[in-house]
Amino acid sequence: MKPATKFALVLVTAPDLKTARSLAKAALRAKLIACVNLVPKIESHYRWRGKMESGAEVLLILKTTKSKLPALEKLVVGKHPYDTPEFMVLTVAAGSGKYLDWLAVSCRGK
Repeated sequence: MKPATKFALVLVTAPDLKTARSLAKAALRAKLIACVNLVPKIESHYRWRGKMESGAEVLLILKTTKSKLPALEKLVVGKHPYDTPEFMVLTVAAGSGKYLDWLAVSCRGK
């Protein structure tokens, strides 16, 4: 286990798998993330424009470096169909040394 202060997890919800896959591929192609998990069939409940809403969504869990966050946010917001897409950043405290090394190498480039 080693400290992971330069890494982050990003949570994004999408309306369907097609949108989630499109966002995932765009972020991977741009080398803004090392990996993304798509969690289909989540049920979201929220307040939107003063009304209680609910609906089925897909959760994207994106693994990246903190240095890539501004570009990743720009990509997600620019390609997302929602007016106000979720983009929540979670700090990573520690992780497997080999995994973190892979994550860092995978996010290098562009």
